[in-house]
Amino acid sequence: MERGTYMSEIKAGTLYLVPTPIGNLSDMTERAISVLQQVDYIAAEDTRHSGILLKHLDIHVPMISYHEHNKNEMGPRLIKKLKDGLSIAQLSDAGMPVISDPGADLVKLALEAAIEVVPLPGPNAALTALIASGLDARQFTFIGFLPKTTAKSDKLIAQVKSLFMTLIFYEAPHRLKSTLKYLEKQLGNRNAVLARELTKKFETFSRGRLQTLIEQLEETPARGEYVVLIEGKTEQEIEQEEQAADWREYALELTKEMSLKEAARQAAKKYNLSRRNIYQYLLSTKNPLN
Repeated sequence: MERGTYMSEIKAGTLYLVPTPIGNLSDMTERAISVLQQVDYIAAEDTRHSGILLKHLDIHVPMISYHEHNKNEMGPRLIKKLKDGLSIAQLSDAGMPVISDPGADLVKLALEAAIEVVPLPGPNAALTALIASGLDARQFTFIGFLPKTTAKSDKLIAQVKSLFMTLIFYEAPHRLKSTLKYLEKQLGNRNAVLARELTKKFETFSRGRLQTLIEQLEETPARGEYVVLIEGKTEQEIEQEEQAADWREYALELTKEMSLKEAARQAAKKYNLSRRNIYQYLLSTKNPLN
């Protein structure tokens, strides 16, 4: 492809955020190719991985390694080049830069230095999965990879578990099953979708309740990169929670006038619930150690 096939003027001292295919090389846009052909440098998360794409596109612009482990050192160096009037395109391994990517730190440094940042539209795994998931795509929350520590994950999930919108996660195959078990414990057995190897030969969508998807992974181990989409909180869940709050309050109030067994019997009759479960709950409130 000839240099500048797409009429795009590269500005000196500008940082370009260039999306790359998440699998299918045909998803590379003409504008993205044009920008990569014309910039002075390409900052790549993995120069070997990006090198394959650039070779395919016959692009020979010098690459600079910029990733999570060297961003504190390389970030200021890239900013200096931009201040000197050189143009740089930043690439992630695949998909949209900045999203779950060290490019976010580079953008922040660039804006602090009053450097222009130009984003290009293009492939994104989260949105590609969402539009084919069958879940609500009107409102959604992108979470990406869960934090490495359970405490931080618990805090994050506590903030989003009551949202009505679809939740979107990224996960690696070796952690997928444990992550789904954790999410089921925290969110309940919600409807979910696993999107695997998007735009590639073995692209698959698995749909069902979290428990069902976990059982499927017991039989067929995870392979490839995954987007995990989980249904937001439903009206039914809210009604169940409200009902639970009602019967607990009612049963506790009855214990002021009668025995625990009788309170459990009357509450069970009123709310059509298990007398045994209500009784166990009342016992736990009277003696937390049980």
